Amino acid sequence: MDKKKLALLAVIAAAIAAFFVFDLKQYLTLEFFQASRAKIDAYYAAHPLQTIAIYFAVYIAVTALSLPGAALMTLAGGAIFGLVVGTIVVSFASSIGATLAFLAARFLLRDWVQGRFGDRLKPLNEGIAKEGAFYLFALRLVPIFPFWLINLAMALTPIRARTFYWVSQLGMLAGTIVYVYAGTQLGQFRVSAGLIVAFVLLGIFPLIAKRTLAAVKSRRVYAKWKDKRPAKYDYNLVVIGAGSAGLVSAYIAAATKAKVALVEKHRMGGDCLNTGCVPSKALIRSAKLLSHIARSKEFGIREARADFDFAEVMERVARVVRTVEPHDSVERYTSLGVECVEGSAKITSPWTVEVATPNGKKTLATKNIVIAAGARPFVPPIPGIEEVGYLTSDTVWNLRELPKRLVVLGGGPIGSELTQAFARLGSQVTQVEMLPGLLIREDPEVSEIVQRRFEAEGIRVLVGHKAKRFAVEGGEKILIAEYEGHDVRIPFDALLVAVGRIANTEGYGLEELGIGTTKARTVETDEYLQTIYPNIYACGDVAGPFQFTHTASHQAWYAAVNALFGSFRRFKADYRVIPWSTFTDPEVARVGLNESEAKAQNVPHAVTVYGIDDLDRAIADGEAHGFVKVLTKPGTDRILGATIVGEHAGDLLAEYVLAMKHGLGMNKILGTIHIYPTLAEANKYAAGNWKRATVTQGQWAFLAAFQAWRRGAFGFGAVLGKVGALLRDKRPAYAAEAKHSLR
Repeated sequence: MDKKKLALLAVIAAAIAAFFVFDLKQYLTLEFFQASRAKIDAYYAAHPLQTIAIYFAVYIAVTALSLPGAALMTLAGGAIFGLVVGTIVVSFASSIGATLAFLAARFLLRDWVQGRFGDRLKPLNEGIAKEGAFYLFALRLVPIFPFWLINLAMALTPIRARTFYWVSQLGMLAGTIVYVYAGTQLGQFRVSAGLIVAFVLLGIFPLIAKRTLAAVKSRRVYAKWKDKRPAKYDYNLVVIGAGSAGLVSAYIAAATKAKVALVEKHRMGGDCLNTGCVPSKALIRSAKLLSHIARSKEFGIREARADFDFAEVMERVARVVRTVEPHDSVERYTSLGVECVEGSAKITSPWTVEVATPNGKKTLATKNIVIAAGARPFVPPIPGIEEVGYLTSDTVWNLRELPKRLVVLGGGPIGSELTQAFARLGSQVTQVEMLPGLLIREDPEVSEIVQRRFEAEGIRVLVGHKAKRFAVEGGEKILIAEYEGHDVRIPFDALLVAVGRIANTEGYGLEELGIGTTKARTVETDEYLQTIYPNIYACGDVAGPFQFTHTASHQAWYAAVNALFGSFRRFKADYRVIPWSTFTDPEVARVGLNESEAKAQNVPHAVTVYGIDDLDRAIADGEAHGFVKVLTKPGTDRILGATIVGEHAGDLLAEYVLAMKHGLGMNKILGTIHIYPTLAEANKYAAGNWKRATVTQGQWAFLAAFQAWRRGAFGFGAVLGKVGALLRDKRPAYAAEAKHSLR
């Protein structure tokens, strides 16, 4: 830090220290003001300009140094100077003081903060550069945000000092008037109608301000569309996309007696029903049966074999889809009161959706719109990929001939599930992942367990391999991948690309409306799932940040309810407890933080692990592998996250999801009866391990000595000496003796 910064910091520190050391805060209290009121009024009457100047200077100093007392001074300003003069003096003094605090914080901290956290602050910087004045105005208009904190926080951003000043002056004016008026009433030292009104205004001002701000923002965003607003609406809600998010949105709207149209250009049920959850789990089930037959000797079966045809397996998958299909059908949703429209949708104004149907274009006029267009597989632009041809999670279900040699590009959940399923069905599978492990979002030991199982089943797992290009040589398809600077050639017959999914945002008119997308290429929404237009919402895969069927349904509730009833009350989408599962064998399921994330985010945590290889039911089922890992807040039983690896991990996780959602801790799980013998007991034993780990050596030592005294082994006087000796010895024997006490 240079000399100028050190000097400024010393001056600020000295001023703040003097304020507290000399107890200057006593002069900024209501009691002092009441006691000195007569003297102050007399001095003001004799020296009005001097009084204003002194008050003005003190107010600037208090706000510039972020000292407590600004609110009292504002009230006092109203009491001394009246509404008009008080408002003028306070408005300018507070804005100047805030700007001085802003400039000091910028001079001292901005370079350091931006240099250290620039990457993390980049989205904030971009937002401030784009609409900094509006953001600051919003913060100033709603006085629930601490005055001093706004000054310091904005100093760290790229907003210009001149902009900061005038926006602060304007944004704080309404609140200043209310506070000064309250001060004029306090000056009378009696309860009056005006005083009551002032305090009521102080209480409801944040709500009024938020409503005003929302109205201003809406007016601005709708300005160029004012001639397009229909005189009346045909629908309360139009939903674009009939996947999980769209179906739930339409269902909720119909259930609340709203008139709703559901537009789908392809197939009802979306990705989950047709190309995702349902068909993949059907395929995994058939593959798992084959894996059990291959393990027949483990179960005491001398010999077992299966005769199957891959085409018949895929036909079964199709049958499962057809069986589930009526749940998401046009017929069902029509019976619920939803108007289902087949065609491609494009939003042509904030209130109209144009649908290209088989019978021509149709325009739907609607009060609200929910975008639930889903996502599609991402195909990376690797040279030669189009020449060799590829499958994705959308098209793999059309296969009726098993690929002899299959390359799966991607080590995430989709790639890993399909890798294992096809290997168990008889393909020679090579899985290629550019990152250092499979399921990279999970803890390292989770990835290692899955990779070891894959390799044990004959799968060639190539992590740390980056696909460079594809080629056809002598009629044979080849993938050339780079590994540690060297090329690796991988011949194959079929390629399955599973490197992620991308939101469907093109072709829906978003760009024309100015609705932006994020770096992840999802629709930009706020915490209410609202776009820049208050009547247009987005949910599901197209909105992110999660791409799970259950989160799409979860978001859909918020989108539909906020769209239909947001004028009265809105709900922020709650992402605090989001579970997910990868249906490999062993399954991997998680909710909340894992250990890697907790360390990366510097979240204090304690780790408890229970090995499922110790569980009676898992041993009996021949599935004695995996673990339950729980993160808790140190010193408490509050659950921060849980990871389960093993048979039916996704089902077992539900107990932790429930506990985290409703604030239940490890003690509650430990105190719950679990049926013996079941896999669910693993959760209770994990809680038992947590409990034992919280018992200190001293507590164990005391209990041992106490029980010995109860047996008459020695007198009570010797108990303390025995405990002291045990503590000095620091023997872990008592913890070891209790290891299986819950079994």
